[in-house]
Amino acid sequence: MKRIMIAGTASGVGKTTISLGIMKALSNRGIKVSPFKVGPDYIDPGFHKYVTGNPSHNLDSWFLHEETLSFLFQRNMKNKDIGVIEGVMGLYDGFGVEKSMGNSAHVSKILKSPVILVIDAGGMSTSSAAMALGYKLYDQDVKIKAIIINNASGKAHYEMVKTVIERDVKISCIGYLPSNSDISLDSRHLGLIPSEEAADLDAKIEKIAQLVEEYIDLDTLLNISGDVEDLPAVKNPIEGIKGLAQGLTIGVAKDKAFSFYYNDNLQLLKELGAKLVEFSPIEDIDIPKDVDALYIGGGFPEVFAKELQDNWLFRQNLKRHLEDGLPAYAECGGLMYLTEELQDLNGEAFKMVGFILSKSIMTKRLQRFGYVNIKLNEIEVKGHEFHRSFVEDNESLSYVYDIYKTRGGEVKNQWRCGIHKKNTLAAYPHVHFYSSIDFVIMLLEWINKGLNKKQSRKENV
Repeated sequence: MKRIMIAGTASGVGKTTISLGIMKALSNRGIKVSPFKVGPDYIDPGFHKYVTGNPSHNLDSWFLHEETLSFLFQRNMKNKDIGVIEGVMGLYDGFGVEKSMGNSAHVSKILKSPVILVIDAGGMSTSSAAMALGYKLYDQDVKIKAIIINNASGKAHYEMVKTVIERDVKISCIGYLPSNSDISLDSRHLGLIPSEEAADLDAKIEKIAQLVEEYIDLDTLLNISGDVEDLPAVKNPIEGIKGLAQGLTIGVAKDKAFSFYYNDNLQLLKELGAKLVEFSPIEDIDIPKDVDALYIGGGFPEVFAKELQDNWLFRQNLKRHLEDGLPAYAECGGLMYLTEELQDLNGEAFKMVGFILSKSIMTKRLQRFGYVNIKLNEIEVKGHEFHRSFVEDNESLSYVYDIYKTRGGEVKNQWRCGIHKKNTLAAYPHVHFYSSIDFVIMLLEWINKGLNKKQSRKENV
């Protein structure tokens, strides 16, 4: 099972650009690439799918038990030639100051994956060797098998860096990308602009792939990816509850305003027997017929607030369905959409669904960021928050989440979230369903309970 991890020394060193270039160049050779992303990210996986044609899956060792992470990797490698894993932040950056938790290094050890380290050598020569040596020695269980140099001013600069790294660190350099602003991908407040919105993306991706073919030794990369140990077989963590969602049809909000979903969440629902039907709050006039529940993920409702407001008929119909008891689960942007209005950074207010009697307000700074622990009744589940908005608190809101953050085993911060109204649960944290199968069971029981109530009302009428 060929696999490779592309990790960086820090955020912003070019690992996403290089990962995309490698994925595309391999795909152009007819190689079936299964893409993966370390950590709680939705935007980079969208680019991965764009360049490979295959869904990208998140690998997060803070969310997931090691066996679960290995299972998801192996399952999503079926019928593929190579797994290309893009790291997150710097190689060793993850949950707080933990050395092996929620970071790329930890995932590489779980999957016994060789690592190719990306170094931005702009403004450096021999110092690059000191940097590479530090990354090699910090955790010698992490197998850094090669280095790619980014932002080299030219061949002479690359050869200088290559010479000192190979001489003093004893790790091979397998290529570089020259300084080239033409291949940079545009960003906004939560990271890269998603692939669906990026301008001239085909041309940029092809140019990156051409540069990778020209300047990086892909044959050596493929050899490294194949020099790996077999992974032990692991049990499917939902084996005992298959069929739990049989007969359910779940509508999933999917358009340019709502695109933040873990692919494994959707796959899990389908594996449990649910039928998923996509709908667009921007384009559609109503939810799909005969759905039993809704899943409204995160995204950028603030960017498309005018379009969401203009589709007043959909907003009106959605509110009616929710007031009538249709079960719904909403995360982050989905929560914002269900409020009465969304206020942007200029103070302009846009009408939203109006089911949750409050307003969501955009701010210039992050309101919440990072991993969180969630307690819902007796269920413990893990989540992640990353948002520049807040929902105004008031007495009409009923909360069911107790959320807390820990450092060094101690609770450092606590608050409440998880707004519950009728049969709707809406909250800021994004939850990876495989982090707590009990949470998934609870959601499905919630849906069935809501459906039973609705059926009972119909019969009484």
